[in-house]
Amino acid sequence: MTRLRLIGLLALTLEPQESPEPWRLAPFRGEAPEQRVAEGLHGRVIVGYQGWFLAEGDGYGAGFVHWGGVDREPPTCTVDMWPDLTEYGESERFPTGYRHADGSVAEVFSSAHPETVRRHFRWMRDYGIDGAFVQRFATTIQPSNPEHWSDRRTNAVLQHCRAAASEYGRAFAVMYDTDFDAATCAKLEADWRRLLAEMRILESTAYLHHGGGPLVALWGYGFDHRELDPEAAAELFAFLTSPEGGSCRIMLGVPNDWARWEGPRREVLDRFAAVISPWNVGRYRSNETADAHFARHWPGDLAACEAIDATYLPVAFPGFSWTNLKRGETPLDQIPRRRGAFYWHQIEQVRAYGMNCLYVAMFDEVDEGTAIFKVSNDPPVGDFVTYEGLPSDHYLELTRQAGRLLRGEPVELPAPLE
Repeated sequence: MTRLRLIGLLALTLEPQESPEPWRLAPFRGEAPEQRVAEGLHGRVIVGYQGWFLAEGDGYGAGFVHWGGVDREPPTCTVDMWPDLTEYGESERFPTGYRHADGSVAEVFSSAHPETVRRHFRWMRDYGIDGAFVQRFATTIQPSNPEHWSDRRTNAVLQHCRAAASEYGRAFAVMYDTDFDAATCAKLEADWRRLLAEMRILESTAYLHHGGGPLVALWGYGFDHRELDPEAAAELFAFLTSPEGGSCRIMLGVPNDWARWEGPRREVLDRFAAVISPWNVGRYRSNETADAHFARHWPGDLAACEAIDATYLPVAFPGFSWTNLKRGETPLDQIPRRRGAFYWHQIEQVRAYGMNCLYVAMFDEVDEGTAIFKVSNDPPVGDFVTYEGLPSDHYLELTRQAGRLLRGEPVELPAPLE
């Protein structure tokens, strides 16, 4: 028996005994750093962590989630990149109906597997990434139905992230992807209450703080395609910032026109937002259009943030592609990465505008082709974006260098970028 097979079998044997129901919210009982490692955004690079992939056989009974019909005949998928599973243990690899050119079975991972989450956070440590916003979708959380598979998946991933962040000295924070109508705001409050009471989430020394309190991110505020009831949003924000809600600081993910808003939605933002982070993904496709976008928005954004004493958290992304998600309606590699040159140019502009923190979208987003984690240059037969023959850790290394640049440290870029 090979060593890899033995390790995989041991993982399968031990995991149910150590954590038979990882989706049950509970206080963290593992070892944690003696001092908080997650204080402030300044000088830090934080990645978005989707954590929404499931696989047939992972114990959640939902089959393949966010991979598409990879088990159908013929198989189909909704991702434009294929993960590099070279380093994954046998228990972390789940076979699909896809085949590589040599006929071998193509495999994927499950975000609900604790070893996979540990691996991802270990990569964050190894490449100097300071932490992750763990995505928590309002459409999948079920505070009133905790046995639903989507709620179990979401809770398990969050608890695995907490343990892995503590183990590897990284930060983590909850990011709700949500609407802001009255019903959804009530749902978010109920969910946060259970995270406080059952998970005791803010007791973790790895939970990200900023401006003197724990940071809770809410993405989707003020977008045209999202519902917004300013009064309900204000009530939710008042709860989150109260002692009962953990005395949190609020980060809002907003559209690019936020600084020109007037009326109730702007009044609520001015009152409660400690961090503002406009979404840039897909807003430009080249260095030239990126520069035009930044020149149009960033000076006014920075001035507006200064006026309300809020931190501005810019977003950078490495490229974009969602051909399989859109069933071929869009071209493959829609926003080319250019071997990292597109990504690095954005990072340089963040520094040129005087900012020293960054939100990278995203760590594991292979659906829309924005992932920076290890992606395969040998995907299965089909339409997939690769890293153009570059090492699978190329974008992790660039992200390490981003942190160095933002902190004013020497930078060593992997060459050539283009």
